Amino acid sequence: MTISERDTMGGLAKGLLVIETFTADRPRQSIAEVSAASGLDRATARRCLLTLAHHGYADWDGKFFTLTPRVLRLGTACLATMPLPQIVQPLLDDLSDRIGQSSSVSILDGAEIVYVARAAQRKVMSIALMPGSRLPAFCTSMGRVLLAARPEAEARALLEAHPPVARTPFTRTDPEAILAEITKVRAQGFAIIDQEVELGLRSIAVPLLNAHGRAVAAINVGVAAVHARAEDLAPLFLRPLQGAQDKVKLVLR
Repeated sequence: MTISERDTMGGLAKGLLVIETFTADRPRQSIAEVSAASGLDRATARRCLLTLAHHGYADWDGKFFTLTPRVLRLGTACLATMPLPQIVQPLLDDLSDRIGQSSSVSILDGAEIVYVARAAQRKVMSIALMPGSRLPAFCTSMGRVLLAARPEAEARALLEAHPPVARTPFTRTDPEAILAEITKVRAQGFAIIDQEVELGLRSIAVPLLNAHGRAVAAINVGVAAVHARAEDLAPLFLRPLQGAQDKVKLVLR
């Protein structure tokens, strides 16, 4: 269904745009910084920020704004209404118990993956991953299988709009090299990442398909590099991941 612009609320759209400027790299911002990041003029950015602060979604110390935990209600409400986390969480728990490693499910949101479910056996990353956590798609195993499910032109456009930035010495940042890897992933049906998103972390992922064969999410297993070589991931974990893939396909419409 097409929605006419006259039926939308411009103020709400601007407020959401302001919220999205706050990231892990920019958790504390001034009005000028939010204005630059959002593309809104300073007066509009100021009104949006003060409105967020007035309703408890942001704190303001007179110069800098930070989001408050209240804003998590927006994401939590979304996740709570999505059937996918409820479907995959028992499968993740069972998978992780059987293989003794952490596993996760994520969806693609623009150039990032968003975690929607996780079963942690051990901490494999320095950051705490949980539903709602975000990571770049280009350098993550789940991100690459989800990008591989999109037309090549769309994956290329995302890389052009969001130029890859190295997270470790092993991160591939050349768009053509990443696209070549995505093509390989598309052909083989799984992706392996070797310390590209964080040093000491390796992972393998497969797409989660619905009953119509469309990739709606991805599932992965993450392991500490000291516990498995990159070439060992497929022999060790691909079949269990494909088993979870088959079970999800039976219930996703």
